[in-house]
Amino acid sequence: MAPVDLSVRLPAMTWSAPHVRDAISVRTAMIVFMVSLIPPTVMAVYNTGYQANLAMERLGVGAAPGWRGQLIDLLGNGYDVSTPVAAVVHGAVYFLPALLVVIAAAAIWTWLFAMGRGRRMGPGVFGIALVVTLMLPPTMPLWLAALGMSFGIVLGREIFGGFGRNVLNPAVVALAFLHVAYPVEMMADWVWVPVEGYAGATPLELARQGGLATLAKTGVTWMDAFLGNIPGGFGETSALAAVIGAALLLWTGLASWRVIAGIVLGAVATAMAFGVGGDGNASIFALPWAWHLVLGSVAFGAVYMASDPVTAAATDTGRWIYGLLIGVLAIIIRVAGPAHAEGMVFAVLLGNIFAPAIDHAVMWANIRRRARRHAR
Repeated sequence: MAPVDLSVRLPAMTWSAPHVRDAISVRTAMIVFMVSLIPPTVMAVYNTGYQANLAMERLGVGAAPGWRGQLIDLLGNGYDVSTPVAAVVHGAVYFLPALLVVIAAAAIWTWLFAMGRGRRMGPGVFGIALVVTLMLPPTMPLWLAALGMSFGIVLGREIFGGFGRNVLNPAVVALAFLHVAYPVEMMADWVWVPVEGYAGATPLELARQGGLATLAKTGVTWMDAFLGNIPGGFGETSALAAVIGAALLLWTGLASWRVIAGIVLGAVATAMAFGVGGDGNASIFALPWAWHLVLGSVAFGAVYMASDPVTAAATDTGRWIYGLLIGVLAIIIRVAGPAHAEGMVFAVLLGNIFAPAIDHAVMWANIRRRARRHAR
């Protein structure tokens, strides 16, 4: 009998990852993910400019430095705090260059690896670059942003074989590298508002210094933190924007509600546990759990980094464990860690590392349970 030619019998078979197991294609998934990032991006551009204009008004500074100031003067938008257009333009001259540099770094490395493997460029480059940019402080040097993205895309994705094969989220790897290698450029007081001579801690850092009492003295309210009208990274300040993006990802099934719910439950339980021994309102140990959810990158990280279906746990029970682990670790690092005010990036990185072991343990537990049931 002649051998069967499978290439003729099965023309729709794919031989390389990722293998689509749903009606939604990889391309469509990437488009939906990019659309979900629109609310944080809009808030990033506006709030960066607003915070800069507000600081300039307080310091009496007349114009932004260098080519950015020249461009704003050419456009004639000015620096009026009460004018949204002025805030958007001022924010855009910082956000857009950072985004373009990060996209270029990610695209170059992805193209080089694709050429070496004889493949086309994998999807997801723009999504990864946008997530990384939204987590950067506005004053981040452009060369440093490119270096961080290069580290993340190479060691976080391409060395594993490319899109769909990576164990670690490349955006998380890039941000963790920058936090460890360049902590001053990522966390110093002067990095959050791009105005020369202005230094101001983020509300999360203020809470670490003196809890709710310090936040009250500076006039920061919970609603300010929820809406994102506070200093911080480009797009991580607004919990509301992350919630809107999460609604789209959950509706389309691109994010697991179990992972996000697990993170929230883990963060709430850990914050409440720390609050039992807190020192009144003067310590971050006593900071209410509702504040923890809107300060820093907990909301953004839970939606756009931890819920990545490639690097998160794949089993339903595993997703609960994975989410709880990240939520607990994020608050522990934030409250008890002496070096980093923000623990979400490292919590997600550790969650990625343990995700395969979590799924393995869950599957073997199911196998043993079924074996005992059938043995009867």
